[in-house]
Amino acid sequence: MYNSENEYYDYSLAKKKVKKIKSFYYHLTCYCIIIPIIIFANLMFDPQFHWFWFSLLGWGTGLLIHGLTTFDFLPFLGRDWEERKLKELIEKEQHKTKF
Repeated sequence: MYNSENEYYDYSLAKKKVKKIKSFYYHLTCYCIIIPIIIFANLMFDPQFHWFWFSLLGWGTGLLIHGLTTFDFLPFLGRDWEERKLKELIEKEQHKTKF
C-alpha cells in the first residue's frame, strides 16, 4: 500500500493531525452549545450576579489554547518541538541501556 517508510510516516502524521482538528471542532461545538445554556440559566435564576463569566472565560481560555496548539500557532508545543523531544528522549534511553 505504501511505497516507502516515509509515505507511511507522512500518512500517520496527517491522520494524527486530522484527529486533533476533529477534536478541536468537537470542543468548539460543545462550547458554542453549552455556554449559551449557562448564560441563560444564570440570567434566568440569578440575574443579580453574573457568574457565567467564570465559565465563559475559563473554558474559553482552554479552547483558545486547544485551537492554538491544534493549528500550530504555539511553536514551543508544535510538531517540531515534539520531534526534537522524541529524539532527545530516545537518545537518553539508548544512552542508559549502553551502561
